Amino acid sequence: MPDYKAQRGFDELLADRHGLLEAPHYREQVQSIAGAIVRALRDGKKVLWCGNGGSAAEAQHMAAELSGRFLRERPGLYSEALSVNSSTLTCIGNDYGYDRVFARQVEAFARPGDVVIGMTTSGTSRNVVLALEAARERGAVTVAFTGNGGGAVADIADLSLVGPNGYAAIVQEVHQVMAHIVCDLVEQELIFEHGLGSGPPR
Repeated sequence: MPDYKAQRGFDELLADRHGLLEAPHYREQVQSIAGAIVRALRDGKKVLWCGNGGSAAEAQHMAAELSGRFLRERPGLYSEALSVNSSTLTCIGNDYGYDRVFARQVEAFARPGDVVIGMTTSGTSRNVVLALEAARERGAVTVAFTGNGGGAVADIADLSLVGPNGYAAIVQEVHQVMAHIVCDLVEQELIFEHGLGSGPPR
Protein backbone atom coordinates (compact mmCIF):
# COMPACT_ATOMS: atom_id res chain seq x y z
CA MET A 1 0.00 0.00 0.00
CA PRO A 2 1.62 3.33 -1.06
CA ASP A 3 2.50 5.84 1.61
CA TYR A 4 0.13 8.82 1.42
CA LYS A 5 2.83 11.44 1.92
CA ALA A 6 5.09 9.87 -0.70
CA GLN A 7 2.21 9.63 -3.14
CA ARG A 8 1.33 13.25 -2.59
CA GLY A 9 4.95 14.21 -3.24
CA PHE A 10 4.97 12.30 -6.52
CA ASP A 11 1.65 13.83 -7.54
CA GLU A 12 2.91 17.35 -6.88
CA LEU A 13 6.15 16.73 -8.76
CA LEU A 14 4.41 15.27 -11.79
CA ALA A 15 1.80 18.02 -11.82
CA ASP A 16 4.55 20.61 -11.74
CA ARG A 17 6.43 18.94 -14.60
CA HIS A 18 3.24 18.81 -16.63
CA GLY A 19 2.76 22.50 -15.91
CA LEU A 20 6.10 23.24 -17.55
CA LEU A 21 4.71 22.02 -20.84
CA GLU A 22 1.72 24.35 -20.58
CA ALA A 23 3.52 27.52 -19.48
CA PRO A 24 4.57 29.64 -22.47
CA HIS A 25 5.95 32.31 -20.14
CA TYR A 26 8.79 29.94 -19.25
CA ARG A 27 9.74 29.76 -22.90
CA GLU A 28 9.90 33.54 -23.16
CA GLN A 29 11.92 33.85 -19.95
CA VAL A 30 14.39 31.17 -20.98
CA GLN A 31 14.94 32.66 -24.41
CA SER A 32 15.53 36.14 -22.96
CA ILE A 33 18.04 34.85 -20.42
CA ALA A 34 19.88 32.75 -23.01
CA GLY A 35 20.03 35.75 -25.33
CA ALA A 36 21.56 37.94 -22.61
CA ILE A 37 24.22 35.31 -21.87
CA VAL A 38 25.04 34.88 -25.55
CA ARG A 39 25.49 38.63 -26.04
CA ALA A 40 27.77 38.84 -23.01
CA LEU A 41 29.96 35.91 -24.00
CA ARG A 42 30.23 37.12 -27.60
CA ASP A 43 31.57 40.39 -26.21
CA GLY A 44 34.18 38.63 -24.09
CA LYS A 45 32.24 39.10 -20.86
CA LYS A 46 31.57 36.57 -18.11
CA VAL A 47 28.65 34.94 -16.32
CA LEU A 48 28.61 34.86 -12.52
CA TRP A 49 26.16 32.72 -10.54
CA CYS A 50 25.16 32.79 -6.86
CA GLY A 51 22.71 31.13 -4.49
CA ASN A 52 22.41 29.45 -1.09
CA GLY A 53 22.12 25.78 -0.15
CA GLY A 54 20.48 23.83 -2.97
CA SER A 55 20.54 26.96 -5.10
CA ALA A 56 24.29 27.23 -4.50
CA ALA A 57 24.63 23.68 -5.80
CA GLU A 58 22.57 24.57 -8.86
CA ALA A 59 24.63 27.73 -9.42
CA GLN A 60 27.83 25.66 -9.37
CA HIS A 61 26.23 23.05 -11.60
CA MET A 62 25.20 25.57 -14.26
CA ALA A 63 28.49 27.44 -14.14
CA ALA A 64 30.20 24.12 -14.84
CA GLU A 65 27.88 23.36 -17.76
CA LEU A 66 29.13 26.53 -19.47
CA SER A 67 32.78 26.57 -18.43
CA GLY A 68 33.14 22.84 -19.10
CA ARG A 69 30.53 21.74 -21.56
CA PHE A 70 26.86 20.84 -21.67
CA LEU A 71 26.14 18.64 -24.72
CA ARG A 72 28.72 19.69 -27.28
CA GLU A 73 32.48 19.62 -27.57
CA ARG A 74 33.55 23.26 -27.85
CA PRO A 75 35.77 25.92 -26.24
CA GLY A 76 35.13 26.72 -22.59
CA LEU A 77 32.94 29.70 -21.74
CA TYR A 78 33.70 32.17 -18.95
CA SER A 79 31.28 31.16 -16.21
CA GLU A 80 31.87 30.95 -12.45
CA ALA A 81 29.89 30.39 -9.26
CA LEU A 82 30.53 32.71 -6.31
CA SER A 83 29.96 30.02 -3.68
CA VAL A 84 32.98 27.81 -4.37
CA ASN A 85 35.87 29.61 -2.62
CA SER A 86 35.57 28.81 1.08
CA SER A 87 38.34 31.26 2.06
CA THR A 88 36.59 34.10 0.24
CA LEU A 89 33.19 33.23 1.70
CA THR A 90 34.45 32.97 5.27
CA CYS A 91 36.62 36.07 4.97
CA ILE A 92 33.76 38.22 3.70
CA GLY A 93 31.26 36.62 6.08
CA ASN A 94 33.56 37.31 9.03
CA ASP A 95 34.47 40.88 8.05
CA TYR A 96 31.23 42.10 6.47
CA GLY A 97 28.52 39.63 7.45
CA TYR A 98 26.87 36.81 5.51
CA ASP A 99 24.56 39.22 3.71
CA ARG A 100 27.60 40.54 1.80
CA VAL A 101 29.27 37.27 0.77
CA PHE A 102 28.17 37.59 -2.87
CA ALA A 103 27.89 41.36 -3.22
CA ARG A 104 31.52 41.85 -2.19
CA GLN A 105 32.64 39.40 -4.86
CA VAL A 106 30.45 41.11 -7.44
CA GLU A 107 32.17 44.37 -6.52
CA ALA A 108 35.51 42.70 -7.16
CA PHE A 109 34.72 40.71 -10.30
CA ALA A 110 31.74 42.15 -12.19
CA ARG A 111 32.24 44.61 -15.02
CA PRO A 112 29.81 46.36 -17.38
CA GLY A 113 28.22 43.88 -19.74
CA ASP A 114 28.81 40.82 -17.56
CA VAL A 115 25.79 38.73 -16.51
CA VAL A 116 25.17 38.11 -12.81
CA ILE A 117 22.61 35.42 -12.02
CA GLY A 118 21.04 35.03 -8.60
CA MET A 119 19.15 31.83 -7.70
CA THR A 120 16.72 31.90 -4.78
CA THR A 121 13.55 29.87 -4.40
CA SER A 122 11.93 32.42 -2.09
CA GLY A 123 13.08 35.47 -4.01
CA THR A 124 14.05 37.14 -0.75
CA SER A 125 17.53 35.80 0.12
CA ARG A 126 19.26 38.93 1.33
CA ASN A 127 22.73 38.08 0.05
CA VAL A 128 21.35 37.37 -3.43
CA VAL A 129 19.35 40.60 -3.42
CA LEU A 130 22.47 42.58 -2.48
CA ALA A 131 24.52 40.78 -5.14
CA LEU A 132 22.09 41.81 -7.87
CA GLU A 133 21.99 45.37 -6.55
CA ALA A 134 25.80 45.50 -6.67
CA ALA A 135 25.76 44.07 -10.18
CA ARG A 136 23.35 46.74 -11.41
CA GLU A 137 25.57 49.44 -9.94
CA ARG A 138 28.45 48.07 -12.01
CA GLY A 139 26.51 47.95 -15.26
CA ALA A 140 26.11 44.17 -15.36
CA VAL A 141 23.00 42.47 -16.68
CA THR A 142 21.09 40.99 -13.74
CA VAL A 143 19.12 37.75 -13.90
CA ALA A 144 17.01 36.09 -11.21
CA PHE A 145 15.94 32.47 -11.00
CA THR A 146 13.25 32.69 -8.35
CA GLY A 147 9.86 31.36 -7.29
CA ASN A 148 6.85 32.04 -5.07
CA GLY A 149 5.75 35.13 -6.92
CA GLY A 150 9.24 36.46 -7.62
CA GLY A 151 10.10 38.31 -4.43
CA ALA A 152 12.57 41.17 -4.14
CA VAL A 153 15.01 39.76 -6.69
CA ALA A 154 12.40 39.88 -9.45
CA ASP A 155 11.96 43.60 -8.79
CA ILE A 156 15.72 44.19 -9.06
CA ALA A 157 16.66 41.91 -11.93
CA ASP A 158 16.64 42.90 -15.59
CA LEU A 159 15.38 39.40 -16.43
CA SER A 160 13.61 36.90 -14.21
CA LEU A 161 12.53 33.30 -14.44
CA VAL A 162 9.79 32.96 -11.83
CA GLY A 163 9.14 29.35 -10.88
CA PRO A 164 6.06 27.97 -9.18
CA ASN A 165 4.75 28.61 -5.70
CA GLY A 166 5.65 25.95 -3.18
CA TYR A 167 8.51 24.54 -1.17
CA ALA A 168 12.12 24.91 -2.24
CA ALA A 169 12.56 21.48 -3.82
CA ILE A 170 9.74 22.03 -6.31
CA VAL A 171 11.10 25.44 -7.35
CA GLN A 172 14.62 24.04 -7.67
CA GLU A 173 13.33 21.25 -9.94
CA VAL A 174 11.98 23.90 -12.30
CA HIS A 175 15.15 25.98 -12.07
CA GLN A 176 17.31 23.02 -13.01
CA VAL A 177 15.20 22.13 -16.03
CA MET A 178 15.01 25.72 -17.25
CA ALA A 179 18.70 26.46 -16.63
CA HIS A 180 19.67 23.35 -18.59
CA ILE A 181 17.60 24.61 -21.49
CA VAL A 182 19.37 27.97 -21.19
CA CYS A 183 22.75 26.20 -21.39
CA ASP A 184 21.59 24.26 -24.43
CA LEU A 185 20.42 27.40 -26.23
CA VAL A 186 23.67 29.20 -25.43
CA GLU A 187 25.74 26.34 -26.83
CA GLN A 188 23.66 26.12 -29.97
CA GLU A 189 23.90 29.83 -30.64
CA LEU A 190 27.59 30.30 -29.83
CA ILE A 191 29.04 27.00 -30.93
CA PHE A 192 27.01 24.48 -32.88
CA GLU A 193 25.35 26.82 -35.37
CA HIS A 194 28.66 28.54 -36.12
CA GLY A 195 30.66 25.38 -36.67
CA LEU A 196 33.03 25.94 -33.75
CA GLY A 197 32.40 22.61 -32.08
CA SER A 198 30.95 19.18 -32.62
CA GLY A 199 27.32 18.19 -32.27
CA PRO A 200 25.71 16.41 -29.33
CA PRO A 201 27.34 13.09 -28.39
CA ARG A 202 25.53 10.00 -29.68
